[in-house]
Amino acid sequence: MSIQERRERERAERHRLIVDAARELAEAEGWDAVTTRRLADRVEYSQPVLYSHFKGKDAIVRAVAVQGFRDLTERMRAARASGGTPAASLRAAAEAYLDFAATRPALYDAMFVREVDLSFGTAETPPELREAFGEFVAVVTPVAGDDDVETLVEVLWGALHGQATLDHGRRLRPDHRRARLDLLLSRFS
Repeated sequence: MSIQERRERERAERHRLIVDAARELAEAEGWDAVTTRRLADRVEYSQPVLYSHFKGKDAIVRAVAVQGFRDLTERMRAARASGGTPAASLRAAAEAYLDFAATRPALYDAMFVREVDLSFGTAETPPELREAFGEFVAVVTPVAGDDDVETLVEVLWGALHGQATLDHGRRLRPDHRRARLDLLLSRFS
């Protein structure tokens, strides 16, 4: 291995370490606790080293969000594959999405709530976001009928996001989560 390859590998490892530390700190204490000073202490690198990887906290949150989309895609792909029928796959993917939001609130917040420089449906959309959207497309296509699949995905995703956000904020009756999901998914069968 050349010196250049080793340096690139070490840089990638530092990058991953910073992102993982930010994610863990946010999950434990919230995003307000994530500062470059605390991250530098946690990963045992100086703040200038952090700034050599990221322009600031917003760039770190963006990297965490992109990593979150990879995780969400994997969960939804596994759920879709376990479904069997189109309706069962749709339910499994929707439940995986809601479970992800409930069990990883700070990560979900980075992905969907916080102001980050990520957009869907443009030429600049990162591949991780495209893959997550693709999982929704794959699970909705068999039940779309004559509807435009991508519009139907946006409606489903919006409804799931609304439920996840309202559940997290304790704005909905917790004992009615399944009934809400049943009602939503009944519109897709």
